[in-house]
Amino acid sequence: MAHKKGQGSVRNGRDSLSKRRGLKAYGGQAVTVGSIIVTQCGTKFHPGRFVRIAKDCSIFSLVEGKVYFDQGGRRINVQPNDPTSTAIC
Repeated sequence: MAHKKGQGSVRNGRDSLSKRRGLKAYGGQAVTVGSIIVTQCGTKFHPGRFVRIAKDCSIFSLVEGKVYFDQGGRRINVQPNDPTSTAIC
């Protein structure tokens, strides 16, 4: 009889947690300043007006307003609640 476990049970048993990437705010939904709209790997979605892209390619809002998409749903913009918004765009 073997006195050690088989190697298969030692090397298995690891599984990474999912990263929960994707859209966090949809078209027409209200967002606040700094709220994340999309988490992604690479640039599946591109930043538009009043949004920026983070170092990990997440897209976040610069102003308070509503999210909308254009260019076939690939560019993300935020329509500010305040029409005289002075955020850098």
